[in-house]
Amino acid sequence: MTGEISSLFAVAAALAGGARWLRIAQREHYLPGSVTRFAVRWWRARPDNKALGVAMVLGVCAAWAGWWEGTAIAGALSLVAPRGLSYRGRSAKLRWTPRLKRLAVTSALCVVLCGVLGGVLGVLAGVAAALALVAPALVDVALYANAPFERRSGAGFLKDAARKLEKVSPRVVAITGSYGKTSTKAYVAHLLSAKYVALPSPKSFNNAAGLSRAVNDNLRDNTEVFVAEMGTYGPGEIKALCQWLNPEISVITAIGPVHLERMGSLDNIARAKAEILERAPTGVLNIDDERLAVIAEEYQKKDRRLIRCSTQDLSADVCVRAESDKLDVLVHGHSIGTTVMPGIFPGNVACAVGVALAMDVSTADIAALLPTLENPKNRQGIETAPNGVIFIDDTYNSNPAGSTGALATLQKLGARQRRVVVTPGMVELGAEQFTANETFARQAANVATDIVIVGLTNRRALMSGATGGQARIVGCASRGEAVSWVRDNLTSGDVVLYENDLPDHYP
Repeated sequence: MTGEISSLFAVAAALAGGARWLRIAQREHYLPGSVTRFAVRWWRARPDNKALGVAMVLGVCAAWAGWWEGTAIAGALSLVAPRGLSYRGRSAKLRWTPRLKRLAVTSALCVVLCGVLGGVLGVLAGVAAALALVAPALVDVALYANAPFERRSGAGFLKDAARKLEKVSPRVVAITGSYGKTSTKAYVAHLLSAKYVALPSPKSFNNAAGLSRAVNDNLRDNTEVFVAEMGTYGPGEIKALCQWLNPEISVITAIGPVHLERMGSLDNIARAKAEILERAPTGVLNIDDERLAVIAEEYQKKDRRLIRCSTQDLSADVCVRAESDKLDVLVHGHSIGTTVMPGIFPGNVACAVGVALAMDVSTADIAALLPTLENPKNRQGIETAPNGVIFIDDTYNSNPAGSTGALATLQKLGARQRRVVVTPGMVELGAEQFTANETFARQAANVATDIVIVGLTNRRALMSGATGGQARIVGCASRGEAVSWVRDNLTSGDVVLYENDLPDHYP
């Protein structure tokens, strides 16, 4: 009887503990395989989690050997380990949306069916203990099982969005790139406001679900231009977006290692981004990137309109050069105006100006709006706290180029004050992640007086890069703890850079 009770307890524990893995599935956009990948990260992140993981494996082995205590141990550990991964979440709370409820039901069915099968075969104790261990993998199984239904369910929203686009008939500008998408989108909408009623897609709504929602909820009868940011985790996604959004102008800002973990290589990333050009009669590309320069040549051979943008090549259609504290904007080699906004990326401005030119906004109108360009929220926004501490909010950035630019802004603002970098590092960079974070920390150690490393995800790489530099190194378990450190240690005139921010489903 004790064995049956421990088996039922382990099955119940697998169901209850699954709530944490459901939260990871939600945060990772319901991508099959993502939950198991994060589970491995959590079990490996801390010494205590490694020890608990070994204990759970031993418990499963004991259960299969006939020891009911092993089943109970595995079940109990599944409720509390890995340590640090909360049920409710702090920065990324669990939201019981209809999709998550469907996933929860399917995951629970997987657990129950496995338990029933174990009982029928007479190995319930071993199966129940194993269920506690493989709960993350079962959530991934549920994600795979639900995927066909979720695609059919989402198709209805896409059809509604396509019908609304056909009815309103706005001109569509599509923007993609490994980084710079959101900033360029904001700049484009601002420059087009000189002549058009332009609607940018909100926040980072850049997949099929987000863009269809943006159209269905926000597109109005008077909308003349819809500016759509497009992201991708793999080939075919942007192509599918373009089939119903049908862009007139397509923009690629940059190619870099963002999502390299998923995409495999920079060439794969470039090919996936280039899908945005397949249907567009006009392309706007940043040719400073070697891969984009090649794509630009191939695109122009198709007898389509190409607007070449650069921060270096004066012969480009649009060239934005950094000169001292301002950016000089040149169109066909002639200066049309300047902007002095700190933290702005010249390449993103160049692409935005290219779009405005493609839509026949006059250079005079562009020049008039350049000084009023603003960075989107959380992308090198500069504010002063009530206590006089200046902070640079770059929490939505997670790419090497942007991080380097943020350090330059920090150095400029805090030349004689205390300069602090608060960061968990960059993620989803695949094989380049350790090196990229190590390099960033080495650069930061030569600019900052203090580096506050948040969490465990990139701690080893950041410590490796920062060690030996001039900066003092501080470790914090969470962003909240890091913010408290800043409040306790900085005073008026000091500058702090918040570089990237990871939700708490990361270790």
